[in-house]
Amino acid sequence: MDLETIRVFIMTRGIDFGTKIVGAIVLWIIGRWAISLLAGLLRKVLGRNQRVDPTLAHYLGSILAAVLNLLLVLAILQVFGVQTTSFAALLAGLGLAIGTAWGGLLAHFAAGVFMQVLRPFKVGDFVTAGGVTGTVKELGIFGTTIISPDNVVNIVGNNKIFSDTISNYSATPVRRVELTAKIANGVDPVDAATRLRAALARIPNVAPEPAPDVEILSFTPEGPLLAVRPYASNANYWQVYFDTNRAIVETFKGAGYPTPETPSFVRRAAG
Repeated sequence: MDLETIRVFIMTRGIDFGTKIVGAIVLWIIGRWAISLLAGLLRKVLGRNQRVDPTLAHYLGSILAAVLNLLLVLAILQVFGVQTTSFAALLAGLGLAIGTAWGGLLAHFAAGVFMQVLRPFKVGDFVTAGGVTGTVKELGIFGTTIISPDNVVNIVGNNKIFSDTISNYSATPVRRVELTAKIANGVDPVDAATRLRAALARIPNVAPEPAPDVEILSFTPEGPLLAVRPYASNANYWQVYFDTNRAIVETFKGAGYPTPETPSFVRRAAG
């Protein structure tokens, strides 16, 4: 190639190519600035909402930035005349393959996003979720960590939690202790209930409102069965639970109630 040919090439193709390079650089700088601005704005908006976890806000901002960066690269390739249709089809196929391979993981991620937004429970709540009962230690984007009462750490997938029934025992100030007490035939159930109500009132940390329930639940061959239901905060639940059992034993013993026994005619029928 002679100098004249090189000069003509530079004057025609070179200027056009150089203009495209300058345009691509300008587009990249402006695009990156706009992406950072939008991602930061999204994080700030979500951060002001107390119902949105900071971890979720960070993840959503990162996802938005990644998608916009991908679109920016495709736009720059378009500036150079590269047909991006094939790239779009390739990305769509890649996304489908990743979605199929990571279907379970993405389902946990999606459920985690909904849980962060809807907030059925928070860290520190005592719940039953995904078949596990315990105190919530961590709300992850893919799984939730729950410490069961026997001090075992359980990591439950968010999709399993969100697709099942969630029982939040900490959502209200107090919860009810469910116990029963059986008295022998011949014992006045009204007198027994009155004595138990007085005993429950002396147990520490029993909530005054709602008042404890002591009523006849059912009748058995051995004698009436009483429902004993005091209320307590979640922090004091087990203390009230065990103290109530102790109060039942001590109250009946102090009143001189006989031990419930199966009537002889029932024993003969069973035999």
